[in-house]
Amino acid sequence: MAHVSFIHGIGNKSDALSLERSWLGALRDGDGLDLRAEGVTTSVCYWADVLYAAPLPTVDAAEESDEELVSGAVETDPAWFADLPPEQQEYVRELAAEVGAVTGLEDAHSGAAETVEVGPRNNTVDVAAAPAEFERIPLPAPIKRRLMQTFLRDVHHYLWNTRYSPRPGQTFAVRDEVRRRLVAVLTAAADTSRPHVLVGHSLGSVIAYDVLRNVDDVPSVDALLTLGSPLGVDEVQDRLKPGWSRWDGFPTAALTTGQWVNVFDRLDPVCGLDPMIASDFRQGGGERIRDMEEPNWGRWRHAIDKYLRGPKLRASLAELLDVA
Repeated sequence: MAHVSFIHGIGNKSDALSLERSWLGALRDGDGLDLRAEGVTTSVCYWADVLYAAPLPTVDAAEESDEELVSGAVETDPAWFADLPPEQQEYVRELAAEVGAVTGLEDAHSGAAETVEVGPRNNTVDVAAAPAEFERIPLPAPIKRRLMQTFLRDVHHYLWNTRYSPRPGQTFAVRDEVRRRLVAVLTAAADTSRPHVLVGHSLGSVIAYDVLRNVDDVPSVDALLTLGSPLGVDEVQDRLKPGWSRWDGFPTAALTTGQWVNVFDRLDPVCGLDPMIASDFRQGGGERIRDMEEPNWGRWRHAIDKYLRGPKLRASLAELLDVA
């Protein structure tokens, strides 16, 4: 029996069961892909509680609006950035530059004007004076700032294995804990479910790759499907070493069939500046990843439910699962 393991991305989420129902509904919407009708089982690697105190209220996927989709992005306490060692602060600034992020972090403590980082690295401009072409994603500035703060914090805490306490009495080494959870999900499906497709959205795609490439004795999967992935960002790749290299970074041992499809929208702020990754994760110098553009819609192009409604994605997932 075929199986799909999902792993979610940045920001707070509703509970795991609600997420799973929402994503299956988005895949099925219209004349879509009904995994249950095809006999495909599913599971979710849920890790939002590692970084967030309590889950968001449940939202029906059929009723989601752009405003609701971004509601999980909260105004993070800028103390997380101010308390970092200088090396890690510089890393966050460079990551912000790579994704063109309006951060609002520096001005939170210094009173300086809000800045937007735009490539090349370390080249900052005042938001009010920024040319129109830098406004890639038409979101209100406060929402964009919250989203980019969420992205920067979540990515940093995972890639630097930050010790974090989301609620009294619980502290996690973030990368260790999330890796452990994904290995457990993959192990649960390893012996009985084939083909087994791992679907990672946003930071979840980074976690999926990191586990497949860098964790010893991880159960293999038959295919990897990444959506809205920041794996093309230099700062992300740098933190995936020593397992990653541009010449031979493909997770060959754990991705048994070598099937990896990467789906992107060029207006997705998380991946849009460097969305194609085939040349960054080669296998012995040869390109193995199939990069595929799937245009979304609306103001917020990073939402997973929009990717799951894409006809190209649905066709690719059906092919990877060997279903109609």
